[in-house]
Amino acid sequence: MTDIKNVTVAGSGVLGSQIAYQSAYSGKNVTIYDINDEAIAKAKERVKGLRSLYEHDLNINDAEFEAGLENLSYSTDLADAVKDADLVIEAIPEKPEIKHSFYQQLAKIAPAKTIFASNSSTLVPSMFMDDTGRPEKFLNLHFANQVWLNNTAEVMGSPKTDPEIYKEIVEYAREIGMVPIQLQKEQPGYILNSLLIPFLNAGQELWAKGVADPQTIDKTWMKATGAPKGPFAILDVVGLRTAYNITATYAANAHDEQLQAVVANIKKMLDDGKLGRESGEGFYKYPHPAFEDPDFLKI
Repeated sequence: MTDIKNVTVAGSGVLGSQIAYQSAYSGKNVTIYDINDEAIAKAKERVKGLRSLYEHDLNINDAEFEAGLENLSYSTDLADAVKDADLVIEAIPEKPEIKHSFYQQLAKIAPAKTIFASNSSTLVPSMFMDDTGRPEKFLNLHFANQVWLNNTAEVMGSPKTDPEIYKEIVEYAREIGMVPIQLQKEQPGYILNSLLIPFLNAGQELWAKGVADPQTIDKTWMKATGAPKGPFAILDVVGLRTAYNITATYAANAHDEQLQAVVANIKKMLDDGKLGRESGEGFYKYPHPAFEDPDFLKI
């Protein structure tokens, strides 16, 4: 067992809320931090929305779900949120400038004992280790969406991460029901997103070029491979805000005009309020998306 009892999750978006509840469900004392009351209100709704999923997918009852809720608290005051934290898991937007600023602020107020872990999808810990003021206690801990089902946690240290801290976070992942995936060196995108992002980008580029519409692309992939979802259904689960931030970073770094066209397309969807599954509409409409219809793959 680790000594990690008090956990703060900074950032209450789709994945941050899932990480927080999964940790609380596993018996940790968890504080969800976000920047204002509006964000916290949305976080509470996201967590509440997990009830039916946990009860259906894990076959638990209301009392068991409520026990997890009792371990959760919320705060818009970062200093208060981390004052007793053994571990802070950062799940804020995938923008380097925001993360640099966050870690510089966190370094000044977190207790000396606190381990910092980033859930970044694509950015490696050495980018931010100097901001933390404790590079030996900083590493990345990346979760897959729908953490209660797709329960992997990729652990990636920087060259300065203390090996004992790395081992403790591996054990923490096990304590909250995850399968720890231990990376031996830094890799943007880890294992999962190194495989997934090129796949998603390929689908989006076909769409941006006008080769086919999203449903046709998904149908092709699902029918030909037996996969339960195509790239656009996956993007809806990931959330289009996260997809936008990741794709925009890739497009800028690669100076890729085709990906920049993809970014423009996603931006228009975001402007229209189509955030993916969380908002009820993205490439599909929820709660009953077309790709789940038994007739979706029929001619």
